[in-house]
Amino acid sequence: MPDLDDILEHIGEFDLFQKRAFFLICLLSAAFAPIYVGVVFLGFIPEHRCLNPGVAELSSRCGWSLEEELNYTVPKGKTSGEVLTSQCLRYNVNWNATNLSCTDPLEGLVSHWDTSNLSLTTCQDGWVYDSSVSSIVSEFNLVCEDSWKLDVFQACVNAGFFLGSVTVGYIADRFGRKTSLLITTLVSSISGVLVALAPNYLWSVIFRFMQGLVSKGSWTAGYILITEIVGPGYRRTVAILYQAAFAVGLLILDAVAYAIPHWRWLQLAITLPTFLLLLYYWCLPESPRWLISQGQNGRAMEIVGDIAKTNGKMLPAQFESITLEEGDEDGEKLSPSLIDLVKTPQMRKYTFILMYNWFTSAVTYQGLIMYLGVSEGNVYLDFFYASLVEFPAALILIFTIERIGRRYPWAAANFVAGIACLATAFTPNDMLWLKVTLACLGRLGITMAFEMVCFVNTELYPTFLRNLGVMVCSSLCDLGGIISPFVVYRLAEIWHELPLVVFTLVGLIAGGTVLLLPETKGRTLPETIEDVENFHQYHTNHLN
Repeated sequence: MPDLDDILEHIGEFDLFQKRAFFLICLLSAAFAPIYVGVVFLGFIPEHRCLNPGVAELSSRCGWSLEEELNYTVPKGKTSGEVLTSQCLRYNVNWNATNLSCTDPLEGLVSHWDTSNLSLTTCQDGWVYDSSVSSIVSEFNLVCEDSWKLDVFQACVNAGFFLGSVTVGYIADRFGRKTSLLITTLVSSISGVLVALAPNYLWSVIFRFMQGLVSKGSWTAGYILITEIVGPGYRRTVAILYQAAFAVGLLILDAVAYAIPHWRWLQLAITLPTFLLLLYYWCLPESPRWLISQGQNGRAMEIVGDIAKTNGKMLPAQFESITLEEGDEDGEKLSPSLIDLVKTPQMRKYTFILMYNWFTSAVTYQGLIMYLGVSEGNVYLDFFYASLVEFPAALILIFTIERIGRRYPWAAANFVAGIACLATAFTPNDMLWLKVTLACLGRLGITMAFEMVCFVNTELYPTFLRNLGVMVCSSLCDLGGIISPFVVYRLAEIWHELPLVVFTLVGLIAGGTVLLLPETKGRTLPETIEDVENFHQYHTNHLN
């Protein structure tokens, strides 16, 4: 009996129906970008200093410029040989005193302008921020001793990704890709609006966590859906371009953030349009592969008929039904289970290798972004350049993986990332251009690896288990996102280049594990666990 791939060869593997669905689902991928990295702008740390009661009045009375006011009233500190304005301490001085001079306000308190002996105190009265930008940092005072709260704000969304992975994955495999996509999109959109309306820091974290619980599941359900309605000849292209749409979302986020420098209005601007994605109810089909795996061949054939009609093709008479080799005759449904991911030797190997590669990709990808982000350049330009790296990564994969295969480009990407990180670590600091170039090369490699792990993950698991398998394995990506800041900032305190050495080690190991997986180029998607085991036996015999 024919399977879905056989039928798609006759009615169109990637024709008008699939192209329209692909464009619509790409909007979902672009909408996920602000959730994943929006903290760059929502949590932007503006220039700030302690609020000194009485300084404004004294400055107005003396006619000081802002530079003179800072020079007279703000303490300085030595950091790496550069004089930096202190952001967390202020002079313990009563600036309302009437005997303070306009030319030497600290005269009498210190001698010869030696302010090092003048007592300092914390910013007990708050801070003064650069008013050109508003973020959660400036509104909730997430600086100095409370700076860790910004890390929690971002960690909570990754924690949401992690905890929501299995649940949303199960819903998609149990109740359908389309149902899962619509429910998670609705909850994510509502949570995004609530983040913008949060009355305080605690509620912003709670709503951000809620958004994380479902938003990644929505993105993954869209990814699974589009790869299941196109033929094997186009599956790799749509998978890569779906992730490239994420990069388009990064560029849109950068432009919107530049135009709207207030975090609440920015959050609303990037969230409200996502409610339009609920129109998917009328615009997108359910996955026919999922319907087949659930024994709903009748509904699957209705969608196949719609595909053929939209593509202007006729469904051949011999393809009047689709069957699944296992459980079709008696109508048995295949229900996903976590045990299935480690039930057989090959499933165990796939699961552990994919988990490690998801973890490695997230730690290195996010770590390199943070490592490059320590520079004090223009945040909008830096973000723009970093986003552009996503596009050549997609192009390289499109032109290589169908000619060479999946395994070798994936392994090579990990090796390039690891070697580039090692070279960056031992490049002298006075060769800044080379250091940045090598770091970008590492980012290019890990971006390719990140795209490949998501792509190959869908090709290795059988249909009834595919969404759950992707969600469970990719949960290690979320764990990597949670600990990545600690890898960068804590290890950098020991040695500034130590995080790069860690990225090198995990990248090289990841490249080696990839070579243990089978090649999936041109392979029909497995429908059952037996298909996975049989393919391994075939692959082994072919190599021998």
